[in-house]
Amino acid sequence: MPAISVLLPCYNAATTLDEALDSLARQTLADFEVITVDDGSTDATGALLAAWAAADSRFRVLSCPHRGIIPALNAGLTACHAPYVARLDADDRTLPTRLEKQAAYLDAHPEIALVSCQVRGFPTSDMRRGFQIYLDWLNNLIADADIRREIFVESPLPHPSVAFRKAWVERLGGYQEHGWPEDYDLWLRMYLTGAQFAKIPEVLVEWREHPDRLTRTDRRYSVENFLRAKAHYLARGPLQNRDGVILWGAGMIGRRLGKQLQRQNLPLKAYIEINPHKIGGLCRSQPIIAPEELLDWWGRYQNPALLAAVSARGAREIIRQRLAEMGLVEGRDWWGAA
Repeated sequence: MPAISVLLPCYNAATTLDEALDSLARQTLADFEVITVDDGSTDATGALLAAWAAADSRFRVLSCPHRGIIPALNAGLTACHAPYVARLDADDRTLPTRLEKQAAYLDAHPEIALVSCQVRGFPTSDMRRGFQIYLDWLNNLIADADIRREIFVESPLPHPSVAFRKAWVERLGGYQEHGWPEDYDLWLRMYLTGAQFAKIPEVLVEWREHPDRLTRTDRRYSVENFLRAKAHYLARGPLQNRDGVILWGAGMIGRRLGKQLQRQNLPLKAYIEINPHKIGGLCRSQPIIAPEELLDWWGRYQNPALLAAVSARGAREIIRQRLAEMGLVEGRDWWGAA
């Protein structure tokens, strides 16, 4: 049995596949296997995978009819022999010590279900500002407490960067289709079942930025579907059994999240805004109040909770400070959701 399996699904990835596989072949840890899943490619992907498998017995190929990323991931997961599974995509690169360090970390920390690492975007010429802001944010979330604190803001774990205990993911039913990102869905299910996360504070994966990335082209990665995922798991986690939910932010993201919360039958009671032109009005039939009114509203309920859903840069830190001054505790009384 290898120390770690690498799960790498691919579809029409001939232009980048060699680069990804070569980065795996250069690993300092020799005891690994690569399970590549060809999801019905129509380009040279299949031939490239066959050539790699013929040259190195650690590379194995599963060929499937084209069914999409989730069936490909689950087929590959079943075929993985190791107790640890590392993910990589066919357009990304992994640095030479990645598998060695992630396998060693999981060996040394049996309480950890999943370990990620810091990531670097490439090529520099294609890096959009928004993507770099996202990388800066997630690269600063290292400890389990950091990751759990901000898991409803965005996905804090880049899929190609993670290595997880196979038994954990199998126990949760593998990857699932709900109409939103399959990786974020898995992290949220792990979060709700008490999984502990970690991140090695070192860049071990290079994440390719390009216009054809699945996160840009697949409707499951739209803002609306991310909000659907958040509302679904908030209702089954932090907001379960709450009798009053207050949403800080009546802008576009706040309104859209509020719609999804109401669809989950959550008791949304009010929105908070700093814009004086909005205060006193309504948002989705609920009153818009000023921050100074929050504690009065908070006292009306036995078990209230607050979500901060303002997407402007720096807003979450300002809200965090205001709520701390009011005595509200992040992760108990309130969560960031944008």
